[in-house]
Amino acid sequence: MAGHWTRGAVGAVLAVVVAVGAAGCSDSGSPSGGASKAASAASSAAASLASKASDALASASAEAKQKLEGIKNGVKAKDDVTLGAPAPDSAGKATVKVTAKNTADSAKSFAVQVNFTDKSGNLLDVTVVTVKDVAAGASGEATATSNRKLTGEVHAVVGSALRY
Repeated sequence: MAGHWTRGAVGAVLAVVVAVGAAGCSDSGSPSGGASKAASAASSAAASLASKASDALASASAEAKQKLEGIKNGVKAKDDVTLGAPAPDSAGKATVKVTAKNTADSAKSFAVQVNFTDKSGNLLDVTVVTVKDVAAGASGEATATSNRKLTGEVHAVVGSALRY
């Protein structure tokens, strides 16, 4: 889903609109030189922000995949994991409480991929959190934190989970 724009990129595109509107038009109705330059600069900034956001998401996704693939003898356990409601921390990163219920007959750990999305389901960020040494029949908790500041309405969903 690297093709989706992040809120930062959308904001930069809106800056283009504001820059063009603020610079105004000449009497002939065509954009003035200042407006064209402002629009070009804002467009370049929007493209740069979109590229950086896409790169950050691709990197986070690759790192999450690598962490999960590195777990030996893991058992799929997505149905044993629940997430709380995401909330921003003091740095603006999204945090969410992760609860894993161990249905095995011995202590296990869990690796949980948490996908942070916007209200439309577009992927904003990905992280993996470990819930360690959960006793048989018990639940353990951890907190997942996004890799970067997320704005707007953020949701969290379990991408995958392994019990090992």
